[in-house]
Amino acid sequence: MSLNLGRTEFGDQANLGNVLSREEANQLFNDWVLNPKLKVHMQQVGHLMKAWAAEKENLDEAGQWQWEMAGLLHDADWDQWPDQHCKKIIEELERRNIDPAIIRAIASHGHLHFGVVPVTKMDQMLYAFDELSGLIHAYSLMRPGGYEGMDVKGVKKRLKEKSFAANVSREDIADACERAGIALDDLVAFIIPRQAQITATIA
Repeated sequence: MSLNLGRTEFGDQANLGNVLSREEANQLFNDWVLNPKLKVHMQQVGHLMKAWAAEKENLDEAGQWQWEMAGLLHDADWDQWPDQHCKKIIEELERRNIDPAIIRAIASHGHLHFGVVPVTKMDQMLYAFDELSGLIHAYSLMRPGGYEGMDVKGVKKRLKEKSFAANVSREDIADACERAGIALDDLVAFIIPRQAQITATIA
């Protein structure tokens, strides 16, 4: 099954700044995503994107929501339409006249699959958070204390164990860190406490 999107341009520049309201985004999220585990993953990535936008990019609330929305909806079509991932969500957001930067970030969150290279910082961070967030959450589920006491060393040990969370692409994680210019240790250290925070509120 090929998921290559066959294009690298998305949305319309006339729609810069256009976003879904939080209510609209949540409606789409709940209508399209039925799998509870996938919902948790998407909420985690959305929160990480918002946190990065606020803490590292110094964006205002509007900018933070753009990043969060990209994270929240990046896998929206995977649950019910895996053979159309991420074509269907892109076309839906284009139909709703959403900012092309948000659509492009979603299109580039797995360039080895979709054929869209992450270029902007929003693109790069969504790509960077996606796989690593999943592995860290899988690690939390096998620890008696969950996220409590989790450290970078423990995460990296699991990362080296190819049989652990085997569906998580180590290649994508290494590539994402390189493209974003972020050391793996720094990215893991950023994710752990923030993911613990959001997971406690949605679990």
